[in-house]
Amino acid sequence: MISIIITSFKEPGTIGRAIESFQNQKEIGDKVEIIVVAPDEETLEVVRKYAKKDKQIKIFKDPGKGKSYALNLLLPKLKGEIIILSDGDVYVSENSVQEILKKFEDEKVGCVSGRPVPQNSRNNLFGYWSHLLCDAGAHEARLKRDKKEKYFECSGYLWAFRNKIIRKFLTDVPEDSVVPLLFYKRGYKIAYASDAKVYVSYPKNLRDFIDQKKRTTKAHIQMSNYYNFNKLPKTKSFKNELFESYRAFLYPGNFKEFFWTVILFPLKLYIWALSYYHVKIIKKYHKDGWTAIKSTK
Repeated sequence: MISIIITSFKEPGTIGRAIESFQNQKEIGDKVEIIVVAPDEETLEVVRKYAKKDKQIKIFKDPGKGKSYALNLLLPKLKGEIIILSDGDVYVSENSVQEILKKFEDEKVGCVSGRPVPQNSRNNLFGYWSHLLCDAGAHEARLKRDKKEKYFECSGYLWAFRNKIIRKFLTDVPEDSVVPLLFYKRGYKIAYASDAKVYVSYPKNLRDFIDQKKRTTKAHIQMSNYYNFNKLPKTKSFKNELFESYRAFLYPGNFKEFFWTVILFPLKLYIWALSYYHVKIIKKYHKDGWTAIKSTK
């Protein structure tokens, strides 16, 4: 049995496509449950229409306290040996589940990450940044670490882990980061299914870009409060972004893209500094909660 969880918040316009992309998966058999988690009625109303036609689709209405909180409530109820997680505002390629399951044929693999692919056009500033950060950043970093069987974090847009090993999510750090860490501490490998693609719409304006990056950066900084994290390998840090930034300058295809690459660095520095200020100085911590980035919808 495979349990597929789609978490969603106020996404009635995109949840249908997310569901259909899992319904249309190749060669995964019929032992699948697709569970849509959402606190809002407008999203759930769309899901109910799909559930009436497909018995594999189930609904879990959470109390609206946040994604990690909802997953903690749902985790003990899941029947699948493998749990696959995705979001209601993205959709996956038709071979994504198959590619993820291939990785779990190795019994030493505990977590698997898919590959985010931007839906945004590369022909404008924020669209280009999404391609740069996904391709030259996350994709290349995961490929490198996967080949060397080193630890890396998964992408929350599409990832998976073995059931009955991790019993609870922390609610103030990214679950797609801390769960792979917990598996790694238990001797499991983290694998990258680079052909399991998930198509994502990224922020299209400066405010949303900063808000999204600040939220994830603050959450990663807070991970130092757990599991002696500073003594363990980590993939998202200011030091890593600085030392691996050379890949960014190999990515531009023309002078305009090179200029866009250059101006991203002071903005990223500002986001890291702001995040450290919030967490370390004024103690304004990242907290679990459903949030919506309007320009990604």
